Amino acid sequence: MPHTAFMLAAVSEDQGPGNTLRIVLLASLVGSAVLAWFLLRGYRNDDNND
Repeated sequence: MPHTAFMLAAVSEDQGPGNTLRIVLLASLVGSAVLAWFLLRGYRNDDNND
């Protein structure tokens, strides 16, 4: 019955991983920005750490 699955996939309105891919891409960009901020704040020098 794989023939039926191909027909149903062809008729479905929402095709492809569009929304899921957008969410994963956005989450990875936000996550990388937060990670960079977290790592770089440790290298900040406020001249009060003798």
